[in-house]
Amino acid sequence: MQEQESTRSGLLHAFVLDGLGGARAISREQLDDLQLEEQESLWLHWDRSHPLSQRWLRQQSGLSVFSCDLLLEENTRPRLLPLPDDQLLLFLRGINLNPDAEPEDMVSVRIFAQARRTISLRLRPLRATEELIVRLRNGTGPKTSSELILHLADYLTDRVDALIGNLSEQVDEQEEQLDVDERYMPNHDLMLQARRRAASLRRFLAPQRDIYAQLARNGFSWFVENDTANWNELNNSLTRYLEDLELIRERVGLVLESENRRMSEKMNRTMYRFSIITGFFLPMSFLTGLLGINVGGIPLSDSGYGFLIACTLMGGVATLQWWMFRRLRWI
Repeated sequence: MQEQESTRSGLLHAFVLDGLGGARAISREQLDDLQLEEQESLWLHWDRSHPLSQRWLRQQSGLSVFSCDLLLEENTRPRLLPLPDDQLLLFLRGINLNPDAEPEDMVSVRIFAQARRTISLRLRPLRATEELIVRLRNGTGPKTSSELILHLADYLTDRVDALIGNLSEQVDEQEEQLDVDERYMPNHDLMLQARRRAASLRRFLAPQRDIYAQLARNGFSWFVENDTANWNELNNSLTRYLEDLELIRERVGLVLESENRRMSEKMNRTMYRFSIITGFFLPMSFLTGLLGINVGGIPLSDSGYGFLIACTLMGGVATLQWWMFRRLRWI
């Protein structure tokens, strides 16, 4: 039913909040003649890509051209923009939990909010809105517009914890394998993916944390009393997530550095052994080359014991080399 409504008008959800934690759904046709009671507020959730959504926003929403342009902008980042008449624009990002999607390819929700009306727009499906609707139907949802945007931000932020925990476990596993087995080679692709995801998440979560801090410091007149503390708590949560992401990046760097160090040490040991072997056989190569010259005057060339004497001489040279290498602690 909701998908059919979206296909027809671009309106995904429309609810009138009753001020007690519940809400009633309304249709697109009821929206035009809607009259809100004193304690009620309106929440409209639109498909941003739908042409009828864009037309309603520009022609019937009552928003300024400037606000409409920002809400329909193709690419944007998390931001908070206060507007005249105690209104605000709020752009947030969340983990992408859609099928076959990369979690760090974050989804966004764009919100226009005032005392008794909230308009949200999305391009891809949001789990946050689905969970919020369930709470509204159970009578335990937000009571006002300020609580509505707070709940949306809370749901979007809460999903980050599981992804960061998964990244941390991947790094933990690689570190443990390195500690247990000196010959273990880390999963290079897995570590690079973890570092890329951490960097991508940090790119959007850092400005979102600043937004929460700003809302905690400078609320709007229609915010309820507890909102400041809740926004501050979201700010603290994102601060912790960002610290965890930074730690993951550093740990991945240490794992890759350990891999490079082990490869370098292995190469150095190989070259060291090769140098020892080369130095060991160099004098004997010189002697064999010298004795192999086909000219007159080669010592012991007419003696039947010449070969045995030459072998004994090279064995003595080898023994002397071995003794010298041991004295110098090269071997």
